Amino acid sequence: MISEPPAGGVHELQWFKSSYSSNSSEADCVEVATTPATVHVRDSKNPPGPRLGFAPATWDAFLAYAAEN
Repeated sequence: MISEPPAGGVHELQWFKSSYSSNSSEADCVEVATTPATVHVRDSKNPPGPRLGFAPATWDAFLAYAAEN
């Protein structure tokens, strides 16, 4: 799901990058912020831009799949 950030809430999120994102271009990666109900994902090159939001179980399933492949 792609959505625009709602007024107020998303801007206070604590965003972080994966420790695997230490390549020569620090801006070329995604950032993740979590809340109890949602895992937010954004493009680090466009922080105010659109974000993806996933249920924690869906994000966990994606990470397990990505780790295997």
